[in-house]
Amino acid sequence: MRIKFLLISFLFSCNYLLTHELNPARLYLEETETDVFKVLWKYPTNSIQEGGLVFPESCTEYDKGLRKLEGKYLVDKSFIDCDTGLKGKSIQIKGLSRMIDALISIDYLDGSSYEGLSTVNSSQVLVPQEESRYPTSYFVLGVEHLLSGIDHILFVVGLIFLVSGWLTLVKTITAFTLAHSITLGLSVYGLVNLPQSASEAIIALTIVYMALEILEQKGYEKTPWLIAFGFGLIHGLGFAGALSEIGFSEDNILLSLLFFNLGIEAGQLLLIPFVVLFLWLVKKASLDKMIFQLFSYILGGIGSFWLIQRLLIIIF
Repeated sequence: MRIKFLLISFLFSCNYLLTHELNPARLYLEETETDVFKVLWKYPTNSIQEGGLVFPESCTEYDKGLRKLEGKYLVDKSFIDCDTGLKGKSIQIKGLSRMIDALISIDYLDGSSYEGLSTVNSSQVLVPQEESRYPTSYFVLGVEHLLSGIDHILFVVGLIFLVSGWLTLVKTITAFTLAHSITLGLSVYGLVNLPQSASEAIIALTIVYMALEILEQKGYEKTPWLIAFGFGLIHGLGFAGALSEIGFSEDNILLSLLFFNLGIEAGQLLLIPFVVLFLWLVKKASLDKMIFQLFSYILGGIGSFWLIQRLLIIIF
């Protein structure tokens, strides 16, 4: 009875979980003439606040078009004319929150570029005088995307529940990592394409399958390659969908992809010790059978909810 009550409680919380996914804002500035920049500003529609930009006093904004809705983002386009340039000046982003950061990219006429990240705690970004060689902001976004993506977290935790032994765990997570890295790269380069709504529905289906495997308490002593590698390919398409919506500078596509992927891996590594410690304590207390059953029901319930919801989005 207690397990059923907990399951129902989690199901009611599913919609809350879905409405708190990471959707960073995006500011892209391209220098078209000396000290004149084309502005592309993308702000997520799921925010309860209104996003805004505060450019340096030396900049004048003009030719601002009508706001458009593109996917999950409201898009503004305009130009700014900065008398003394942007280097050494500050840009402030309004409307940020714990789940909404802003990625800032600037491409200059001389071929140099800058990648920065504005957060709710540091909404003002100082544009450096020197070129930014590495798009490290994508690393932070990768970590945040993994840790805020409840479906990806549940799948990784499910993998840890399934395997037995440290070596098997390392091989399983490595297989999952390799697989989603492959499809992430192929998708970003346009070699593999699947609508994000379809990939999200399939990801939900993988979670349901994972729940059934955990319910049987198989405890794989050998690496479950089909689950880890096969399903990792699917999750890579989900990561690619998030990255394509965020956007990236074409000049830094390889480095942006690398840092985003490294961020995802860092997020996974942050999860593993806590889950392993929890399972060790559960087994010590001889509660593993109950916990595995409870987690399976929760995982299956949430996965089924997401699957139905995402299929309805595709159909209608």
